Formats: sequence, structure tokens, C-alpha cells
Amino acid sequence: MLRTLLLATIIALLGPVAASAQTFALAPLEPVAPVTSCASLAGLDLAPATGAATTLAAQEVAGPHAYCAVTGTIAPAIRFEVRLPLAGWTQRLIQTGCGGLCGNLRINPEKAEGCAPVTDGSIALASTDMGHQGMDRAWGSNPQQREDFAHRGVHVTTLAAKALIKAFYGQPQRFAYFSGCSDGGREALIEAQRYPEDFDAIAAGAPALNFAAQNSFHHGWLARANTGPDGAPLLTAADMPLLHKAVLKACDGLDGLVDGQITDPRQCRYDPAPLRCRRAPKPGDCLTLAQITAVRRIYAGATDAAGRKLEVGAIMRGSEMEWVGVFVPPVKTAPIMSARFADDTINHLLFTPNPDPPYTIASFPFTAAMEAREAEARRRYNADNPDLALFAAHGGKLILWHGWADPHISPLGTIDYYDKVGLALGSSRRDDAVRLFLFPGMGHCDGGDGPDAFPLLAALMAWRETGTAPRVLLAHRATPDEAGPPPGAPPPGAPTMGPPPRPARAVMPPRSRPIFAYPAVAKFKGHGSPDDAASFIPYTLTAEATRNSGQ
Repeated sequence: MLRTLLLATIIALLGPVAASAQTFALAPLEPVAPVTSCASLAGLDLAPATGAATTLAAQEVAGPHAYCAVTGTIAPAIRFEVRLPLAGWTQRLIQTGCGGLCGNLRINPEKAEGCAPVTDGSIALASTDMGHQGMDRAWGSNPQQREDFAHRGVHVTTLAAKALIKAFYGQPQRFAYFSGCSDGGREALIEAQRYPEDFDAIAAGAPALNFAAQNSFHHGWLARANTGPDGAPLLTAADMPLLHKAVLKACDGLDGLVDGQITDPRQCRYDPAPLRCRRAPKPGDCLTLAQITAVRRIYAGATDAAGRKLEVGAIMRGSEMEWVGVFVPPVKTAPIMSARFADDTINHLLFTPNPDPPYTIASFPFTAAMEAREAEARRRYNADNPDLALFAAHGGKLILWHGWADPHISPLGTIDYYDKVGLALGSSRRDDAVRLFLFPGMGHCDGGDGPDAFPLLAALMAWRETGTAPRVLLAHRATPDEAGPPPGAPPPGAPTMGPPPRPARAVMPPRSRPIFAYPAVAKFKGHGSPDDAASFIPYTLTAEATRNSGQ
């Protein structure tokens, strides 16, 4: 009986992944035509909706999917854009998040493959710069702009978008969605927690939900760990292939398949001691004792002098190639970008007043006292409240997703949040409203060695509209032309305070893989191609197997 039930479950789960592409059924919503002109929207008074003075401009944009572009500013300085289809609107809105510290306005519905409303232009789109522009960090001294970045900018943009939809089409949207990654993932969770009525379903990727610690202790620790006494980086890009190859040799086969990626890095306890130089050091050939110490500190994560953890989760083993450009520079003379990320936040956003003199990576204290000083910043910026009862009560659905090889934000923090939601709501209520998907080998929001393209938005909309809870997402390696800009990247030529542009993605062999809802993972059946999703079944690791003694 148990064997029959198990086989039936596996067949049900694998049904969608046996095909070349996953499909999701959405509600059959009738297209709605505008009831007024695009130009007339510029004359609307949105103050009753947004609660602040708002200026607007509107113009039609021609193309295969023509739309009315409404741009505006909500006082004091929140810029936003809403795109309203001129024909065939299917009663949906999707608002997209902004990564890094934002400061740019770019609509970017990521992971939209197979999502017809997005790909055929029948959905309304919206986004915001969150109340400041470009790389001028002086905005961090403005209390209102701190609040706008923390939560208000996204919320009032939602209110503006909904008011414009009602005015243009003569009726409200049937479904409203939000999707973002990195800080966009934090914004997604802020919406679910603080403004639970704003959206019907939300996708939060690699969420910077522990914002204060993430951008002080986490990035500060990574920068300090990789800085030698002379101020130069200890590890550079030349050292990463050696380290990554050693980690894969030790841990790739733990899941029963050697395939160039680690299914669940929590099983990996690799220590780099065997890589220590036995002769004159040469980059890429061996690691010095100082470099080995740096690697160990990176894997361990931020702690105080007594060894007490100052962040929820550290960088995972198997992510080494993704370190380059974040806290491992390309060459010795290049800056460590994690130091810049930490400086931006520590000296311009966390404290009132800003530190004077400003902290450096060398002077910032990794102490319990500093953790206590960050309490106000945690209240303002963090999106770690696990009580999603109000969001779930109106049928809200949340998909959390994260790459195991993320060098910016540890996936352990997202797992921790998922677990805490279960404690707050009970596992049954959580599972009715929340799903978590973890992608082996994927970097920050995309990239890495593993499959990183998948039908996220289609799955999200189907779950909310037809009740089809996603149990598996069919992922494949994105081709170079599929890979989009990094989260929060500005339009060409515009500045940003977010992550620097990624290097060009290497061309890798095609690979598809089923990513099952956590805690299940994909296990090789023992036959078939390891690059074919149909060769895998769901499997749940034991708690002991997933315990990471190295964290």
C-alpha cells in the first residue's frame, strides 16, 4: 500500500517535468479595452490614492505590444512608471522590484518564460526607483527618503498603479502580483508583511530580508576576511578554479551523482587545508596559509570575538566561482566590492546620525554592542517578520526562491525565514500559502553552473488563479541571450548603487533539472541523461544530512 502511494506521488510530481517545457493554466480572463485616452491620465489627481502630491505624464508607446506609459513622481521624490496595454488587457497587474540600493527606474519581470500575460503584453506593469536617484548617497541622511526606500516607495507606487488602472479601463485589476530578487526580494516580503492587501501573489527571490546585518556584518565580514595586513586582497579570481574544483571533488558526489553541482551544500564540510602550498606560492596552483584562513572565515560567516554568530547564514560551499566580483576581485589591484556595499549602508543608512568619522572595513566592530546599535535599522529595513496571517487570509500566495551558490545573500537565511513562517502560522497554513525552491549551482538571482531559468511567474499566477500549487519547477540553463541584467541594473548609461555588471556568461552544455518544493530535492534515478529533468525523482534528505557543521 505504501509502495503504491509512493509511486503514485512520484508519477504525479514528474508529470509536468517529463515534457520539454512546463505549462500552467491561468484563469480565462476576458480582455478589457480602455475607456479613456492615454493622454487624459496626465490630468488625474492621484493624491487621494497615494496620500501625497503626485505629478504625472502620459504618452503612447508603439510596438508589437503598444501601451500607455505613465510616469510620475509621488512627493517628495518617488519616481514610478506604469505601463497600460492599449488593447487586450487581461485584468492583471505585475509590479517588479529593484535591487541593490535601487536609485533607478526599470521595469523587469524576470523568470517570465511560459507566462503569456507578460510575453504577449496583455498585463499592466509597474515599478519605482524607491525615492532617490543614482549613486548620490546623500539621500541616506534624509529620514523621509530612508522610509521611502525601506517600504513606502513600493507601496505608494502600487496605490498609484491601481488608481491608474481603474481610471484607464473603468474597472480594477482582477489579480495583482509582485516579483523581485535581491533587495527586490526584500521589497516583496515587506509587501506581504506590512501591506498584505496590496498583492494577491508574490515572488521573492534571494531576499535581502535581514537587510541590516546583510549589508554590515555579512558584506563587511567578507571584505575583511579577504583583506591582508597590507590592505591588498588575499584571494583573487585566479585562486577560485582551484578551490571550486577541490570542493566539487569532495562534495559533488554526495547526492549520488557527479554532475558539476552540489544538490544541497549543507551536506558539504570541505576544509581547504589540502590546498596549502608546499613550495613557492603561485596563483591558481596552491593557497597560502593566509588564503586558507580567509576561505575558512568566509565559510564560517560573521562572528564576534567569542564566536557568536552575527548573521543567520554564511556563504555555501560550491559557490566559489560566484565570489569573483563580489568579495574576491579579478586582480590584486581591483577593489573588493563587498567593502563598497558595506560602506554604503553602514555609513549612510543604518544610524542616526551617520557615523563621524565614518567606519572603514578595518574599524567596524563585529560585536554584540554593534548588533544592538542596529536595532533601529532592523525595524526600518528588515523583512523578517514571519507572521503572514493577514496575507494568507485573503488567499495570498508567496513563492520564495534562492540559488545555493549565491555570493551576496545566504540561502540559509531564506530557509530560516520559511521555517519561522511555519512556526508562526503552523506548517499546514504555511504550506497553503508559501512555497520555497532552492536551485543547485545558481548564483545571485541567476547565473552560476546550475539551471537558472524557470517559469516562476507562470507558476505564481496559476497558483493564485486556479489553485494549482507548484510542487516542482522545471529549470534549465539560460543561454547567454536569455540571461538578463543583474537585479537592480539601470537602463544603459544610468548609474546605480547596486551590484556591478556581471561578466559575460560562459556557454555551458544544455541542462534541465526539476527543482522540487523544499524540503524535497531532485535525486538521479540511476539511468537516463543527468542533463534531462526526466531522469530525476523527488527525495527528502534527513535532518542530520542537511546539518551544516561548518556554519
